[in-house]
Amino acid sequence: MISVKCPHCRIGLKVDEEKLPPGITSFKCPKCKSLIPVSLLSEKEGTGISTSDTEFLQPVKKQTGTLTVIPDDHTQEQVFPLCEGVTIVGRQSSRPSQATIRIQTTDRSMSREHIRIEINKDARGGFKHYLSDNNSKNHTLYNSNFLEDDEVVILNNNDEIVIGHTVLRFNE
Repeated sequence: MISVKCPHCRIGLKVDEEKLPPGITSFKCPKCKSLIPVSLLSEKEGTGISTSDTEFLQPVKKQTGTLTVIPDDHTQEQVFPLCEGVTIVGRQSSRPSQATIRIQTTDRSMSREHIRIEINKDARGGFKHYLSDNNSKNHTLYNSNFLEDDEVVILNNNDEIVIGHTVLRFNE
């Protein structure tokens, strides 16, 4: 038995890896019904001995994601489609800004250029979304953890990003 955490709803599961059918690349989470990718250990040819290399098999993301601003007292709900390339996200201001997504808010703890999202095509033709803090004064929370300086994380469906006091949800 191995412990697995659904990357979508974060529920913990126990899986008997010996009962997984050969060639399986994913299975449905019993709670949220999203696909959970399966990783396979590769074997040295003819020896039956596993190497330390792990090959992760994940579904290909054929489109770019969206950012949704979760409404609160300072900010109304807003939805922003993301595009391939670099996107800077921050607070809308009358002062000059390099932000390509400007959130309408009265949240003064959000920087005008708070986070950076870079979207690139991968070798399989899908999209990878990379998140980093953009040297903001009040830093960035990613799924309840502060991003370190120069740390880059890969965004997954339903990830939560907090900039200032404003909560954003990433969706694929």
